[in-house]
Amino acid sequence: MTIPDGIFKAYDIRGLYPQELDEEAAERIGCALAQQLRAATLGVGMDPRPSSSGLLEAFAAGAAAAGASTVDFGLVPTEMVYFGVASRGLDGGAMITASHNPSQYNGMKLVGDGALPLSGDAGIPELKQRSQALAELPARIAGVRHERLDLYPPYVRHLHDLVDVKAFRPYKVVMDAANGVAGKLAPRVFDGTALERVEMYFDIDGTFPNHQPNPLLEENSREIRERVLAEKADLGIAWDGDADRCFFIDENGEFVPGDFVTALLAEALLLKHPGAAILYDLRASRAVPDVIRANGGVPLLNRVGHAFFKQRMRREKVLFGGEVSGHYYFSDNYNADSGFIPALLILELLSQKDATMAELLEPLRTKYFISGEINSTVDDAAAALARIEAQFADGEVTRLDGISVDYERWHFNVRASNTEPLLRLNLGADSPELMEEKRDLVLGVIVEG
Repeated sequence: MTIPDGIFKAYDIRGLYPQELDEEAAERIGCALAQQLRAATLGVGMDPRPSSSGLLEAFAAGAAAAGASTVDFGLVPTEMVYFGVASRGLDGGAMITASHNPSQYNGMKLVGDGALPLSGDAGIPELKQRSQALAELPARIAGVRHERLDLYPPYVRHLHDLVDVKAFRPYKVVMDAANGVAGKLAPRVFDGTALERVEMYFDIDGTFPNHQPNPLLEENSREIRERVLAEKADLGIAWDGDADRCFFIDENGEFVPGDFVTALLAEALLLKHPGAAILYDLRASRAVPDVIRANGGVPLLNRVGHAFFKQRMRREKVLFGGEVSGHYYFSDNYNADSGFIPALLILELLSQKDATMAELLEPLRTKYFISGEINSTVDDAAAALARIEAQFADGEVTRLDGISVDYERWHFNVRASNTEPLLRLNLGADSPELMEEKRDLVLGVIVEG
């Protein structure tokens, strides 16, 4: 067989099942990863898609052919695979998931030692070459094991060690698991707290019958926003399919942008760790560095992508990193991202401040006005970026990731998609009128070619 080039993405492996990714491909990828990492033991877990269990078994069989034992964590959120690999000193691992994509897709998130991810910059190109070059698998080596391990009890203890759940006030919280694996972890995490939990789609069903597991899309968050209002709830929390990202709805049914969440998480963590350094991605509004500084922290700008955040957090003493896409990384969590630690920290912050979510957000919403990410299809991304750099040369231009331009009252970043012929614009300003004016100006320059 030939494994298609297109399933090897910038941050993971992902494709249609079985047309692009099937059990034979998974077996070869398992073998290639074990060889590449020179692994003795790999951790594996999966989301609830109908194809996931077969792909996990095939991956483990491939790893065994390369001489690697596997520790099977079963049906878990992605963050638990990271925890299992890092906390148990395994050589690497794989989470069988297509994250927020529809059920006809599947894929793998792959990590090495310490749960450091493979990416398009480091690891995935070699894995692609190795797996495509495998004409046949080696004969299975004697003594290789496949054992099952229930990670839920130690992981829940780990989460509860990070946040004082006993201090939670009796908030009414609507939680939408989108029929994903959050529905298995959330009850274990929140049972025994003072919260009143209103559950939406906690029954696990990898066909995602109610809505797609991508809360960033308005049509997928509409129901929880309406439910928060109908229940007169204090907060809404929604997870994506593999539960490594969570999203927040305030008590007025308003979706909270990821950079405002990053700012609140920074505030919550700096209360515990004064003076710490915090990473934020260059798409964020100035709310993030301003809040970090106001709370005594050190803001550090970083390029987009979980591999870049985790590598830098390994190199430098960084407490926390946040991306506007909803990925949040914690030094106390082996520098890995989590969809549950943010939920716990926000509930802890609300309890400490005795405030509503909208009250915490009011200083941000009245000062920072953001476009959100706007995608434009372009024929020639390089030419469009050159036009932008020329047009806005009077600003402070940086090229850490795409092109960022800063002015006194507004700023923006434009970067190319890793997988599609798109340019992505994120822009912020100090008034809604200025934001709209400059947004339209930059978009005009992007598409004029």
